[in-house]
Amino acid sequence: MQTLVICIDRDNDLGDKANVTAPLIGKEANIEAAVRLATADPEDSDTNTIFGGVKILDELLAQGIDAEIITLAGDRNIGIISDQKIANQLDILLKRFSAESAIFVSDGAEDETLLPIVQSRIKIDSVRRIVVMQSANLESTYYIIKHAFNDPKISQTFFVPLGLASLIYAFFLLIDYSQGAIIGILAAIGLYMLYRGFNDTVDLYWEKLKDSFYSGRMTFFTYTAAVFFVLLATLLGLMDVWSLYTSGGIWYYGIVPLLTTFIHKTIWIYVLAILFAHAGKIIDCKQRGYPSGMYMIPAFFVLSLGLLFWGATSFLISINPVLAEDGVNPGSGIQIFIYSIVFAIILALIGLRFSNNLQASEKRSKRLNDAGKRK
Repeated sequence: MQTLVICIDRDNDLGDKANVTAPLIGKEANIEAAVRLATADPEDSDTNTIFGGVKILDELLAQGIDAEIITLAGDRNIGIISDQKIANQLDILLKRFSAESAIFVSDGAEDETLLPIVQSRIKIDSVRRIVVMQSANLESTYYIIKHAFNDPKISQTFFVPLGLASLIYAFFLLIDYSQGAIIGILAAIGLYMLYRGFNDTVDLYWEKLKDSFYSGRMTFFTYTAAVFFVLLATLLGLMDVWSLYTSGGIWYYGIVPLLTTFIHKTIWIYVLAILFAHAGKIIDCKQRGYPSGMYMIPAFFVLSLGLLFWGATSFLISINPVLAEDGVNPGSGIQIFIYSIVFAIILALIGLRFSNNLQASEKRSKRLNDAGKRK
C-alpha cells in the first residue's frame, strides 16, 4: 500500500456518542460511523473530519494511488491516556498495512497535537484540516482558550493575581475605603510575584518543615521561630520607614535613606532568625549522632555579613541630617564602620579556618575507611 489517510478523533466522540469502536478501517466502515455520529450529534466536527478523509481517499484512488482510510480514536480524558490509545491503534494498523506515507486529517488544533506521535511512526506527506467554512478559526480559538484555562502554569500566573486584585478591590469598596484598595492590590500582587519568583525555595523549605514536624525534630520549632522572627523584623522595619516617610521631609532624599533605615532596623533580627534555624539542625544532628560541623560554619559568615550591613548603615545614618540619631556623628559613624569591617573579616577568617579543618578531617576519615576496606 502506498498511502494511508489517517483521521483523528482524540476525545473519542465516536465511542461516547455513536457507540462505535475504533479503529475504523475502510471507506464503508468510516462512512457508516460518520452517519451514526452525525445522527447522534449533528454539531460534532469529527463527522466532517471523517467525510473529509473519505473525499481525500476518493481523490487518491481516482489518481491511481493505492490508498486506504483509517480513523483512530482516543479517550474522553484528553492527554496521556487518549494519546497512548491512539498510538497503540496506529502501531497495530501499521503492522497490517505496509504504507509508505500518510495524509493526516483533523478538525483543528487539538487533534494536530498528535502530529509528532504519528510522524514518529510514518512519513506524513500532507496535513488537511477540515473545518466548517462559516467558522474556520472557531476550533483553534476555542482550543487555545480552553488550554489556557486548564494549563496550571498559565492560570496561576495570570488568573490568580487578577482574582486577588478583584477581591481586594471589592473588600475596600465594601468598607468604603477606596484609597486603600490600591495599596492592598499592590501589596498582594507583590507578595504573589515574590512567591512565584522564589517558588522552588519556598517549596523546598516547606517540605523540610513538614518532614521535621512528622519526624519530631527540633528543626520544626526553630524553623517556625525563624519565620516569626523574619515577619517581626519586616514589620518593625516597615513601621519605622513609614513613620519617617509620614513625618515629612524624608521624601526629599529619595529611597536610599528609607532603605538604609529598614536594613539598620532589621539586620540583627534577620541574622538571629538564620542562626536560630541552623541551631535546630545542629541539635538534631547531635541527638542522632551525625556530624554537625557543616551547620556551624554558616554562623560565622552570617554574623560577618550582619556586621558589615550594620556598620555600613550606621555610617550612612550618621552622615544624613534627617536620619542622624542623638550622640551619633559622622566621626563616630566612620569608627563604627571600620570596627565592623575588622570584626567581620575576623569572623570570616575563623569560618574559613573552621571549614578547612572540617574538610581535612573528612578527608582523613575517608582515607582511614578506604584503608580499612582494603584490609
